[in-house]
Amino acid sequence: MTLAFGFAMKRFLPTRAGMKLSQDKTPSTSMDQQAIVDEVISRARRRLLCMHLHAKAGHVGGNLSCLEAIVALHHWGMKPEDQFVLSKGHSAGALYVALWSVGKLSDAELDSFCRDDTTLPGHPSGTGIPGLLFSTGSLGHGPSLSAGLALAARHKGSGKRVFCLCSDGEWQEGACWEALTFAVHQRLDNLTILIDQNGWQGFGRTEEVVSFNDLTSRLESFGGSVVSVDGHDIAAIMGGLGAGQANRPHIVVLKTVKGRGLHYEDRLDSHYLPLPDDFNVDARGASTEGSR
Repeated sequence: MTLAFGFAMKRFLPTRAGMKLSQDKTPSTSMDQQAIVDEVISRARRRLLCMHLHAKAGHVGGNLSCLEAIVALHHWGMKPEDQFVLSKGHSAGALYVALWSVGKLSDAELDSFCRDDTTLPGHPSGTGIPGLLFSTGSLGHGPSLSAGLALAARHKGSGKRVFCLCSDGEWQEGACWEALTFAVHQRLDNLTILIDQNGWQGFGRTEEVVSFNDLTSRLESFGGSVVSVDGHDIAAIMGGLGAGQANRPHIVVLKTVKGRGLHYEDRLDSHYLPLPDDFNVDARGASTEGSR
């Protein structure tokens, strides 16, 4: 697919993580851009898997379902003054790798993930995470926090935008719908909520737990500007981010697969279980062993 966001690639800055590009080396063709995007995503995926493997930490499935979206936001979607809230705090690994990918965290810091005295715990908290505004992990609070930030930004005339990444399961909580009602009433078009709809929550499939799979139509009925895109396709994600409407909060529903590419892809155990000890990460960020 030809990328439709070449303008944004000019903000693809040098990183401490090894992807050394500069503005004067901005790719000139869509093929160049696609190759770079593919490499950025592959590197992020490999780093995420290695980090979780060494830490023996779980929640790999929910990290992989949102990885492309969170990397796209940090590389090409957000301006420096914009704010980000990770409502689905159990996907902290994807946030840390995205920050590493743009040069805001080091390899050494990622190596400390989930270890004693780390600044990168399994759910984001503390003062050692660049840009972190709130500790998250208890689900359902991100939309309200983000709506407040968006309203404050508008009152201040700052021009900054607020992005919030949620899981689909947490939209079973009433607080999320209250936040959306508030955002629609306030016409917060500087607020974008991304929902990782991988179809799973802690105790099973969302449709089995509460018959909840028509998320897009429900969101539209509340008055939000809603688009649904392939959450593993960077061009589709960027297109979705740019499809907001004036005077309405924008919502991008990401159709994703939990644990995409792993031996326990689209299974509940990818929510909790760490990677097996015999797992190897190949160049594409896939498992070459441990595929049971």
